[in-house]
Amino acid sequence: MDGTGILGVVSMGGPMSVSEQAKHPWIGKELALMREAVGRGMPVLGVCLGAQLLAAALGAKVSKNPQKEIGWYPLMREPGADGDPLFAPFGQTETVFQWHGDTFALPRGAVRLASSPLCREQAFRYGEAAWGLQFHLEMTEPMIRAWLQQPANRAELTALKGVIDPIAIRRQSPQHIRRLRELAEHVATTFAQSVRGALHASRH
Repeated sequence: MDGTGILGVVSMGGPMSVSEQAKHPWIGKELALMREAVGRGMPVLGVCLGAQLLAAALGAKVSKNPQKEIGWYPLMREPGADGDPLFAPFGQTETVFQWHGDTFALPRGAVRLASSPLCREQAFRYGEAAWGLQFHLEMTEPMIRAWLQQPANRAELTALKGVIDPIAIRRQSPQHIRRLRELAEHVATTFAQSVRGALHASRH
């Protein structure tokens, strides 16, 4: 990374695993980019796979979670979230959208921000400007419907043999989507402010 014009890094989700670097060579490049960005104090936001990549870039282990989380699940705020700018509006319990089978260990030196009953590591902050979120705040109802209809995702749900009900996910979405959007707007705005802060600092 030569740094030209780059003031922050956002890494989103995907169906692949961090361990699949032989199949997806770009994973190794993204890990290197994240390590360099964190080393420079650049704002970094990792979502789902992006959070796993950030954790791995910081030396933490990424592994299979005992149970897949797909759909709407409770998210519990941890004490480390107190004073964190991204988590300012989060209540003690929120309902968020999940779609993941892997998890990560908390990186050494990181602060745990959130957890869930099925997956302890849901969010962390490393330093002052790097965040990993295992859950998906960016979802809309059309996105959820599209994900549920995608052939590979349908096959994944079928293989779970009724453990996760896509009909229930669709029915639950209207109850939670507005609050999810409020949280998403806050996180996106606050992260953008951290990037603007990095721009200001770079000019002085």
